[in-house]
Formats: sequence, structure tokens, C-alpha cells
Amino acid sequence: MKLLIIVSISYLFAGEIKTTSEEYLFALFPDNTNISMHNLKLNDNIKYEVQNKVKQKFYRNKLYYWNISHGDSTIAYAFLDNVIGKSMPITFLVILNINGEIIDVDVIKYREAYGSAVGNKIWLQQFFNRNNNSSYDIGNDIDGISGATISVKSTSKGIQKIASLYPLIKNQLK
Repeated sequence: MKLLIIVSISYLFAGEIKTTSEEYLFALFPDNTNISMHNLKLNDNIKYEVQNKVKQKFYRNKLYYWNISHGDSTIAYAFLDNVIGKSMPITFLVILNINGEIIDVDVIKYREAYGSAVGNKIWLQQFFNRNNNSSYDIGNDIDGISGATISVKSTSKGIQKIASLYPLIKNQLK
């Protein structure tokens, strides 16, 4: 009985994250945009290459992503990932154009008691136009947030991780 309750709660939570992510995407892109969700199993070699570059592990061995298109042309991809803040996951969405440049970022679910300022749109805008070759050095390239040091580091590395992954997997995306 307890397992069924836990599975049901996990399913509801996952549904909430998916719904929140898709609502964000539909609000960001015009009505005539097609948005379709997929999942990508991460190849071990690629996963380790990106983790070594960024110095942060992937939360899971797969990523959920959305193909965003107009007609038959893909215009962007949105990737959903998690990083660990002080002790809880931070779920975020990174949207890249087809050239791998970040066009938007959103914190979908913040679970810590402190540090939620990483979800501030003004703070997140500093990632726009960055890509896999950009520097993500906190204090130089990325502004810190007083009282949110761990969340800033985790979220910044997570965003860099997605930008670094994209060129290695873009040919696998639907």
C-alpha cells in the first residue's frame, strides 16, 4: 500500500513538472508553434565527457526535452534537468536555438528554504546568448547572489552542462 502511495505521489509530481514546463513553453512561443516532448537516454561516453568538463554529474541517465518547431523546421530545443542545491533538487529548463545558444532559462521547481533568487528572471537573463564555448565563471561572468551561493553554483553548472551537451547530441534529437 505504501509503495502505491509513493508511486502515485511521484507520478503527480512528475505530471506537475511536465505541465509547468509546457505552460512556460507555450507562453514563450507563438500559437502556431509545435511543441513535442521526448526523452533522451544519455550515452555514457558523452555523459562523462560533459560531466568532466563542467564538474557536475547528471541527475539521471536521461533527459526530457521538447522539440519546438514551426511547420517542418525546428527552431529550438528545451531541456529539463535537475541539480542539487544545498540538499534538494532544483528543476530547471534551458531553451537553446538550433545553433546551441541559450535563448531562455527558467527554474521550474525550487525546493530549498533559501536561495530561490536563482529563479529571478533578471538573474537568469545573464545566461542568454551563451553556448558551450562560453565561460560560466561565477563572480566574473555570472553574478553571485548573497545567501544563495550553493544554488547559484549548482544552477550555473547545470545550465552550462546542457549547453555543453547540446553539440554532442543534437544529431540524435527528434
